[in-house]
Amino acid sequence: MTTSEHKDAVAPVAVITADGVTGSLGLVFDRFVPLIAGAIFLVVWEVFVRWRGIPPYVLPAPSVIFQSLWTNAGGLMRALGNTALVTLSAFVLATISGIALGILISLFRTVEKIIWPYAVALQVTPIIAIAPLVIIWVGLSRVWLALLILSWLVAFFPMLSATVVGMKSVDRGLQNVFTLYRATRWERLLRLQLPAALPFILSGARVSSGLSVIGAVVAEFVAGSGT
Repeated sequence: MTTSEHKDAVAPVAVITADGVTGSLGLVFDRFVPLIAGAIFLVVWEVFVRWRGIPPYVLPAPSVIFQSLWTNAGGLMRALGNTALVTLSAFVLATISGIALGILISLFRTVEKIIWPYAVALQVTPIIAIAPLVIIWVGLSRVWLALLILSWLVAFFPMLSATVVGMKSVDRGLQNVFTLYRATRWERLLRLQLPAALPFILSGARVSSGLSVIGAVVAEFVAGSGT
């Protein structure tokens, strides 16, 4: 093999290796871009607060925030645990009650006429408006129950609406097939309507999970202001 042939055989390997290194560096850079941007933002924030001499009660510096988090870690973790418990409980209750009531509304026209208008009215009512009333009705000795109710109210309607829409969006052709084979109402529910509504229910659960957090935080804010 001549010298020129040897260089031609080695050159592609070098090119492939360089491309691989470049691709790896690009992948690492893409993964760490959010961290780098966040670090730059915190540094700019810290410098701006110190340079302008802004009081901590107006805009605390990141160092002050981290110091407070470290100093009050025990109390903050307990508060986080309480909020997480209320949020999770409200989400589970909203999921179960929303799906169950949505099925009843879809199956029975009378139930829909009775419940649906009140559910819509409850949904459009701001949670901040009814939170003091719920806290007063439940009592300050059971604030946790008021928090649970308020968080459940916020998370309930998305599950109910998603279940009803999903149950009513079943393909008409499949419904005719079930009618042709004389399927009972429960067979139609379990084998056709619920499977067809599952994507809608999961979408409603995604919305409901976020709203349950908002409801719990708003309820805690109102309860804390009241006490």
